[in-house]
Amino acid sequence: MLRGAIIGLGNVAVHGHLPGWLSHRDVEIVAATDVGPGRRSLMDAHLPGGRWYDSTEALLAGEALDFVDICTPPATHAGLVRTALRRGLHVLCEKPLVCGMEELRELTGMAEEADKALFTVHNWHHAPIVRFVRDLLRRKVIGEVTHVRWRTLRMKPAITGDGRGINWRLDPAMAGGGILVDHGWHVFYILHGWLEQAPMRVSARLETRRHTQYPLEDTATIRLEFPHAEGEVFLTWAADDRQTGAELKGTRGSIHVKDSTVVLKAAGADRAEQQWTFPSSLSEGSHHPDWFGGVADGFIAGMRDGAAWRANLSEASLCVAQLAMAQESSRQGGAWLPLEDARWSVCR
Repeated sequence: MLRGAIIGLGNVAVHGHLPGWLSHRDVEIVAATDVGPGRRSLMDAHLPGGRWYDSTEALLAGEALDFVDICTPPATHAGLVRTALRRGLHVLCEKPLVCGMEELRELTGMAEEADKALFTVHNWHHAPIVRFVRDLLRRKVIGEVTHVRWRTLRMKPAITGDGRGINWRLDPAMAGGGILVDHGWHVFYILHGWLEQAPMRVSARLETRRHTQYPLEDTATIRLEFPHAEGEVFLTWAADDRQTGAELKGTRGSIHVKDSTVVLKAAGADRAEQQWTFPSSLSEGSHHPDWFGGVADGFIAGMRDGAAWRANLSEASLCVAQLAMAQESSRQGGAWLPLEDARWSVCR
């Protein structure tokens, strides 16, 4: 039985991670901590029998653990990961793992030295629609992909806590950025998984289109140049409705994704179509407990086999590089900037 503890008992931990962990018979979540003492009642309600600690230091000193699951705001990730690795623990961490390559290199070195898994929650890989499209692409049903377009439309950022307090997603010091960090990370690893290519260059523009009270961007437009394809990503918290969709054009047809529907269109004169509808939508909710099982399985595999967590960490490093270069590109007016191999192959 693997013994774990949750650091940061916010919405994603309570509604996303805990239900997934409780379904694993070989894992026991024995304790939790959060900087907000009022979150203890949530632990009592959702983790009966769990032990509460007022600080991470007290939790790590008081429990014999195999791993920690970090569900805190992005700015705290590096310090908490560092502390856990020094204790000889495996680490599962919410995205973004970190927002800078120097922190990534340091933590990668620590994980290698400790021989402990450092694994980021890439839960969208396990969305049924995302998996289905990946399978279609691997079967070459549209030939070679030449162009991909992704759109994430939201009316506002997801709330934190009960929605009555300060939303850390709107604090640049805690979030590391606006919608680019919140949603862009997911899109970057999804496209990497679909295309099985890493981008070579990125161009981006970050804007505030509607929520002028926010001290960070509510809209991001990103262009990506892959070795054999082009990518366009549009993310916004300033939409009039909530949607998630993608279009992939290939040499023999196209795939269109809109929330719960996938449409496959053949190229040529007949333009034949196939359509599939899924029970859940890509834009449904923000915690996705049904996607967490695949994450947990991957993390557990990583605790037993270093190849699994190193592959995940390599993908996370690619996401870090794209975030950093997209932010820098926007500062330079949308300039095309290279994503050098050294920036994302740190874990290869």
